[in-house]
Amino acid sequence: MQKTDYPQYRKYHNGKAYFKIVSETQWEEVLVMGSKCIFHEFSVKIMPDRNYIHDMTFDYEKSWEKIDEKEYEEIKGRVT
Repeated sequence: MQKTDYPQYRKYHNGKAYFKIVSETQWEEVLVMGSKCIFHEFSVKIMPDRNYIHDMTFDYEKSWEKIDEKEYEEIKGRVT
C-alpha cells in the first residue's frame, strides 16, 4: 500500500476546480464558475470516492496538477 503525508493539493488542468486532500477519507473542493467560487467538503462513503482520493493522491498526472497550499488557500479565499 502506498503512503503519503496529508494534506495534498491539486487542481484540474483547466483550473475549474481546486482540491485539498485532507486524508485517505476526506477532501475539500473549490469549484470555479466564472468569477464565483463554491466550496464543498467530502467524506468517503463508497468505493468510487476512495478510488477518487487514491487517484488524486497517487495517479494525478492525467487529470490534476500538483499545487501548493498557498495557491489553494488563495482560491478558497474567493468562496462566496
